[in-house]
Amino acid sequence: MQSLSQTTLESSKNLIFLPSPAYKMQIPFLHFPSPEKPMEKLQTPSPPSHAPTQDDLKKIAAFKAVEFVESGMVLGLGTGSTACHAVARIAELLNQGKLSNIVGIPTSKKTHEQALRLGIPLSDLDHHPAVDLAIDGADEVDPHLNLVKGRGGSLLREKMIEMACKKFVVVVDESKVVENLGMSGAMPVEVVPFCWKYTAEMLRGLFQRSGCVAKLRFLGDGEEPFVTDNSNYIVDLYLEKEIGDLNAASDAMLRLPGVVEHGMFLDMATTVIVAGSHGVSVKNK
Repeated sequence: MQSLSQTTLESSKNLIFLPSPAYKMQIPFLHFPSPEKPMEKLQTPSPPSHAPTQDDLKKIAAFKAVEFVESGMVLGLGTGSTACHAVARIAELLNQGKLSNIVGIPTSKKTHEQALRLGIPLSDLDHHPAVDLAIDGADEVDPHLNLVKGRGGSLLREKMIEMACKKFVVVVDESKVVENLGMSGAMPVEVVPFCWKYTAEMLRGLFQRSGCVAKLRFLGDGEEPFVTDNSNYIVDLYLEKEIGDLNAASDAMLRLPGVVEHGMFLDMATTVIVAGSHGVSVKNK
């Protein structure tokens, strides 16, 4: 293990420490009885006539995922550019009367704000510890339906809610399908701000054989660290080689005291919907 003086975290702003104020939000806790009849089957929208953009593909996959939603469900509402299409579609169907008695549990402040704005009743795990279905995107999906999530910064709340759900439907476009996790971009790890450099060096050391570089995530302007909804930091791990046994890697990271959670979602997804230029494919566990 290298000493702290040898730490090579590639950022010119490493010494900045700006904890964010605690966030307080009022969430309406609503509950509705289950309906007597099931929701009518929803149809995936027709693909656009032009060559689909990446956002078109995300929307197609999200709409397909919403076909799993039934009236009376408690839903985990995901975060990100794909999940936001699903949240919007759920709200649309509620307004049309095609869905009713839905309770949403948002996985981030951003999704919470979107759902409130669209009129979706919200609650949390304290009041609804059993979640019927969660719909969310992913940054990577491997052939075994293992995921990398958290490049948007919401991995802790996403994992808490999606581990509590009976069914977890993941929606992605074809660019997110990979052979091995952690090879297409950052592997996010949420860490406590206290001595984050020490934790980052410990993480780098775990995967030194994979050519790991650990970087503190900054906001777009590069002046302040990115702060999660839970007032933590994110260290992004960049790997040159595979990390091997994913469960062993998960356990090793979680044993580090400064680590809150990591972005590998292993054996959690029950269905993955992939939208591509040649159509939509659905893979079930």
